[in-house]
Amino acid sequence: MKKKFIYFAAVLFSTSLFAQQPSSIRPVHTFSIVARDSVTGDLGVAVQSHWFSVGSLVTWGEAGVGAVATQSFVDPSYGKLGLDLMRSGKTAQQALDALLASDPGKDVRQVAFVDAKGNVAAHTGEKCIESAGYIVGKQYSVQANLMLNDKIWSAMSKAFESAKGDLTERMLSALDAAQAVGGDIRGKQSAAILIVKGRSTGRPWADKVIDLRVEDHPEPLQELRRLVSVHRAYDHMNNGDLAVEHNDIEGALREYGAAEVMFPDNLEMKFWHAVALVNAGKIDASLPIFKEIFAKDSNWLTLIPRLPKSGTLIADDGMIKKIMGVAQKKR
Repeated sequence: MKKKFIYFAAVLFSTSLFAQQPSSIRPVHTFSIVARDSVTGDLGVAVQSHWFSVGSLVTWGEAGVGAVATQSFVDPSYGKLGLDLMRSGKTAQQALDALLASDPGKDVRQVAFVDAKGNVAAHTGEKCIESAGYIVGKQYSVQANLMLNDKIWSAMSKAFESAKGDLTERMLSALDAAQAVGGDIRGKQSAAILIVKGRSTGRPWADKVIDLRVEDHPEPLQELRRLVSVHRAYDHMNNGDLAVEHNDIEGALREYGAAEVMFPDNLEMKFWHAVALVNAGKIDASLPIFKEIFAKDSNWLTLIPRLPKSGTLIADDGMIKKIMGVAQKKR
């Protein structure tokens, strides 16, 4: 069995970046967290760094398999191959051990794995730039390198364990705590969060709970939180659309209304809320909303008569005329 495992790892590494030139390695010094939600089974990884597009290199996850953060002098193949190994049945520790054993650059790597069962493994190479370190907790690991001080990972651990809310909120709290005690010695630039379901449905597009990246921003964590809020609002929009497909007009009204409360300046959310009101037979309640929308952007007025053909708006010619009649007349 041991020989079979070693052989499998060797085959995987025949295509690894470890076989490429050193120039393929990117110095993504950063702080991050990998975690599993003990209630839902969701798996996640979140990160901030003073490096452009940190999420494109550091964050990896697959529903029903695990999550990976690969950083410091980063080799992205730890993400791909780590997930391959965990998918084959290896624990987080077994997968990480196999990859480190084949990596001549392991002394400059910082890596953390969490598998679908909540097993966690982490590594900080001896040559990672100080301050560098990590803490492995119950179903999570926090890690950082090139930090202003050595308080970062302990602050992240405490914040994650004490935070309330879902996995997204708890991981963001860990990132905020890292920044609050000093963060990356170079400053701030990008951030990312990726969460996947604990069990795979076989539909990768449906298995991502959240996948957001801030590529370049003076306050990446603030921007990431804003995007998370927008994402939550659009979850309600998507649920509203699904309700419309199932002719659940009251459900659509409820979901569109919730989205509008969360993102009140978004005209599209207001528009589909108003459409749902018409479809529910509440056209008079829709008219003030339509009036506000048309006054701000007349393109929505142009869209109205196009909708009945698709079944999106249930309205006869008289109702269409009534809706369009609330638009302010141009002088």
